[in-house]
Amino acid sequence: MISADTKIQVDNVFKIYGGNAGKAMSLVQAGAGKSEVLEKTGCVVGLSNIDFKIETGETFVIMGLSGSGKSTLIRHFNRLIEPTAGSIRVDGENILEMTAAQLLAFRRKGISMVFQRFGLLPHQTVLENVICGLTLQGVDRREALRRGMEQIEQVGLKGFENRFPKQLSGGMQQRVGLARALATEADILLMDEAFSALDPLIKSDMQEQLKDIQARLKKTIVFITHDLDEALHLGDRIAILKDGELRQVGTGADVLFRPADDYVERFVRKVDISRAVHTHGAFTTVPVLRSIEATEERCAALLLDAPGLIVVDGDGGQRVVTAASLGKPIRTVSVEADTLIGQSFPHLQANDAIIVTRGGLAVGILSREMVFRTLARSARAA
Repeated sequence: MISADTKIQVDNVFKIYGGNAGKAMSLVQAGAGKSEVLEKTGCVVGLSNIDFKIETGETFVIMGLSGSGKSTLIRHFNRLIEPTAGSIRVDGENILEMTAAQLLAFRRKGISMVFQRFGLLPHQTVLENVICGLTLQGVDRREALRRGMEQIEQVGLKGFENRFPKQLSGGMQQRVGLARALATEADILLMDEAFSALDPLIKSDMQEQLKDIQARLKKTIVFITHDLDEALHLGDRIAILKDGELRQVGTGADVLFRPADDYVERFVRKVDISRAVHTHGAFTTVPVLRSIEATEERCAALLLDAPGLIVVDGDGGQRVVTAASLGKPIRTVSVEADTLIGQSFPHLQANDAIIVTRGGLAVGILSREMVFRTLARSARAA
């Protein structure tokens, strides 16, 4: 049974390369490993019994080392590679049963892809590259140009629409590829090592831009990477592959603190755990008062049972009051509850406390002591 929130359902997918796939499948299903199958049949096991689901609006990261099968797997979602066995359902429909016409329509309107090496047409301008998918869809040119410019602005390339790819930096070229994928308005965005060819600073900028775009558009994103830090930064959930086998699916905290096996544990051993824990797992809920209510007597009474208070001024400004600061202001900054603890370090260096918000509304405070306590607890859990 597929949940209404499930966008992609992958069931028992196998991919065998070679001319004796039937015998190879029998060996795999009997428990034979990749090297044994190769020795006995000459076939290569690309994927073995892959089974998971991806929720609507989720950024789902598939990661593993070279040869793990991650790029093979992502190309099954648009049938650039056909599986040997299994099923892949998108919105409940098995894409492996689509006719040629249905598959063409799905590729044009339902799913888009951003490639590692940009894949831009060198003889076309940025704008023409962005709207090429819309042109293939048969969209009216005026409408295509409007949507193309909209996406160019979205990725921060306004003013470059008439340049050619060779006139752009690598990061800008990748932004064109992202704008092209977004312009089709497809629900699903496939990104195969999309940022791995970029310099570290540009890569970091692209990651932040993708997070900003995803926060606005809520696409279902399948992101391939070999970089665990990137996976932790971008992914709502992470799938880890090894030799075509799925080892674990879970949140960043799951794979860091509750690894499924020795391989996953070794894979994540040296990762900075502050990149996987969010402020919503560390802050303390405290009373929130309007300034008119925050008399010195009432604050003092509440502070007997709370580490601090948040006072909201009439103009919407927020400040923190603690027992130590009663009667004098302390330095604060506001961050959303889904901010990684690691990203809070500079704020805590420059301020006395952080006001944690959800949708802009204050819900609690975060101090240096709370951060240290949470990281220590997480390290013990690992």
